[in-house]
Amino acid sequence: MKGMAMFRLSRSCLRRLQLPLSHHLVSPSTALIGFVFHPITPLSNPKDHSHFPNYDYSSTLFDSPRTRRPSPHCIASSDFVPTNFKFKFQFRDLNPRIAIQNACISTSSGKTEKEGQKTNGNNSDGSGGSKAIDVSWIDLYLPEAARPYAHLARLDKPIGTWLLAWPCFWSITLAATPGNLPDVKMLTLFGCGALLLRGAGCTINDLLDRDIDTKVERTKLRPVASGALTPFEALCFLGFQLLLGLSILLQLNNYSRILGASSLLLVFSYPLMKRVTFWPQAYLGLTFNWGALLGWSAIRGSLDPAVVIPLYVSGVFWTLVYDTIYAHQDKEDDLKVGVKSTALRFGDSTKEWITGFGVACISSLSLCGFNANIGWPFYAFLAVASGQLAWQILTVDLSSRADCNRKFVSNKWFGAIVLSGILFGRLAS
Repeated sequence: MKGMAMFRLSRSCLRRLQLPLSHHLVSPSTALIGFVFHPITPLSNPKDHSHFPNYDYSSTLFDSPRTRRPSPHCIASSDFVPTNFKFKFQFRDLNPRIAIQNACISTSSGKTEKEGQKTNGNNSDGSGGSKAIDVSWIDLYLPEAARPYAHLARLDKPIGTWLLAWPCFWSITLAATPGNLPDVKMLTLFGCGALLLRGAGCTINDLLDRDIDTKVERTKLRPVASGALTPFEALCFLGFQLLLGLSILLQLNNYSRILGASSLLLVFSYPLMKRVTFWPQAYLGLTFNWGALLGWSAIRGSLDPAVVIPLYVSGVFWTLVYDTIYAHQDKEDDLKVGVKSTALRFGDSTKEWITGFGVACISSLSLCGFNANIGWPFYAFLAVASGQLAWQILTVDLSSRADCNRKFVSNKWFGAIVLSGILFGRLAS
C-alpha cells in the first residue's frame, strides 16, 4: 500500500509522553516534530523478530502482525495504527527537564493506559521500571520563561510553606487577647512571608548544593543543578524574593523587624550544616520555627519567654521528627555524596529517637499552653495532635521513599490541629 496514512495522538498518548496538552505539536521546546511512515510488505515469516523489535514475542499469538501484543515498555498509544506501516519518532529541541525513554507505538489504548498507571505507581516507591516525569501546574499553566523560577521556589510543593507558616500562626493566635480572634492582617502578612522566605531558602540551598544535587536522584532535575537556570539568574531571583520579604518585614514593629532580620543568618547558613554535622535537622528546626518568636512579638511588641520559648522548643522537636523521616529518602545518596543527616546518625534506632522527639514536642506545647493560661479545648486538640504524630512514627516505613514522603507531607495536618487547639483554647480562656 502506498501513500499517506493519517495518524493522531490520543490524550492518553500525550499523558504517557508527559507533555502538557497545550504543547502537543506546537511548542518549540517540547514539540513532537512528526512521524516518518515507511510502507513495508507483510512478513513472509511471522516469527521473524527483526521487523518488530519493540513487540513481545513471548506470546503465543504471533500468527500475524495484527495479533502481536505490544511490549510492556511502550509509553505511547494511538487510536489508529496501520499494521503494515512502521513508524519512527523524531524529536528536536526537547526541554532539558523532559526525558522520554523507550518510546514506541502501541495498538492498544484503554488497557495500555491502565498498565502505564500501574507502572508509574510502582516507580513511586523505587521499585523499578520506566520512571515518569512529574508534571505539575507550573508546567501546564505558567509561561515557559517563568517555570524554572517557580520550580526553584518550590511553588508546586507547598508543604514547606505550611511547615514554615504553622509556628507563625500558632504564635499570632496565642498572642491574641483572650476571647478574641487572632489578627487576620498579621496572619495574611506572615503567610505571604512564609511563602517568600521558604522560596528564598530553597534558592540559597540550590545555589550552595548545585554540585551535590546533580549526584542525588531526587534533586538532579532541580533548575540550577540541571542547568535550566544559571547561578547568576538564581542569585538575581534570590534578591527579588528578599526584597519582597523586606517589604513585609517593614510593616511590623521595630522590635519584630530586628528579630526577623536576625533569622537570615540561620537561613543562609543552614545548607552548609549537612557538611559539618549529623544534626542539620536540628539546625533546620531553629530556622523554620523562628516564626514562633516573631509572631508573638508582632502582636505584643516584645517576647514573653515563659510562653514563646516552650513554643519555639516544641517546634524544633517537631522538625526533628518530620525532617528525620524526610531524610530517610536520601540516605543512600547521602552516603555516596558524603553529606550528613540524622537519618544516617540514628540508623536502625531512628524510631526510638523520633519517639523521644515527639514526646518532647507535645510536652513543650503543653507547658506553653499552661503558661499562657489557655482554655481546656487546647488540651483536647493536643491529644488529637499527639495521636497524629504517633501514627506517623509507628507506621512509617523508613525503607520506602514513598511512605517517608507521605508521612512528611501529613505534618500539615499536625500543624492545623495544633492551631485549632490554640484558637478554641484562646476563645474559651
